[in-house]
Amino acid sequence: MLDISTVALPDFAAGAVNLASARLGARGLSTSDEFFAPVSRMLNDDPASFDPDLYDDNGKYMDGWESRRKRVPGHDWAIVRLAMPGRIFGFDVDTRYFTGNYPPHGSIEAAFVEDGDPTDQTVWTELVAKSPLGASAQHFFANADTSKVWTHLRLNIYPDGGVARLRVYGAAHFDWSKVGATEEIDLAYIFHGAKSLAWSDAHYGHPDKILSPGRGINMGDGWETKRRRGPGHDWAIIRLGHAGVINRVLIDTHFFKGNYPDTCELLGAYLPEAGDTFSAGEIAASEQWKPVLPRQKMQMDAEHLYEGDQVQKIGPVTHVRIAMHPDGGVMRLRLFGTKA
Repeated sequence: MLDISTVALPDFAAGAVNLASARLGARGLSTSDEFFAPVSRMLNDDPASFDPDLYDDNGKYMDGWESRRKRVPGHDWAIVRLAMPGRIFGFDVDTRYFTGNYPPHGSIEAAFVEDGDPTDQTVWTELVAKSPLGASAQHFFANADTSKVWTHLRLNIYPDGGVARLRVYGAAHFDWSKVGATEEIDLAYIFHGAKSLAWSDAHYGHPDKILSPGRGINMGDGWETKRRRGPGHDWAIIRLGHAGVINRVLIDTHFFKGNYPDTCELLGAYLPEAGDTFSAGEIAASEQWKPVLPRQKMQMDAEHLYEGDQVQKIGPVTHVRIAMHPDGGVMRLRLFGTKA
């Protein structure tokens, strides 16, 4: 199987969520042409793959969106509904494994549609001008204006070809001004702006998954580390969607049966000036954050709810550190509280 290495992500991806994540709900709505491969594949969260021996009824199977060879004037395009309204920091247009069938150029437009999806009257704003694309490579484009909120994108390719993955790095937009001072809300929900910033290990699943909607669909829909063979324990540092006071903690080990953590604990800190990356020293200091939830015994495939006196009242926090002893998997983390 052909393989290529993933290049280092640019600075704009630090602390950002992929707004074009199919797992979080991004969808391809329409396209000028998807003869060889549907636009839905372009939004898959896993890196693109390539099987030289795999074909389907229309020809070579490609893991991405691919249009047929254009024999008339014009260019191909695809409209994507983002997983959530958000501010966009930058893009990755990945043509991985598209070698003789990549588009020579691409551009990106965005729209904000308050309700529903774009119509013929929708106004589109160009965020990435027509730019060169190459064979089997990641192409990063920073967005100059990160203040505006968008709900949909239109990816244009000139004149035709294939794109393996489209990543849209940004931040979820949630109007915290509409949340009352005493209203309980999940401070650790990814749609409310929460994001994992650092972690010890993510061999089987990224810690962002524990901030996702629902209870999870299978064991692969949570955060799981490899088996720890030495001392220590696994952990993840999470930036909350808003500074807040945590009143209830839910740790869900749904689907994790022979690989759930023996115990879990939660620490918190108020760091309103913290950046989106943590140095080694800052990570080490996080071990001394204040306990929100002392170390608790976990059970397999179960929701563990802690409230009242079980949750320590340490005041407002902006970040938490969830620790699994010694390793294992957690499906979801919910931190219910009030905004500060």
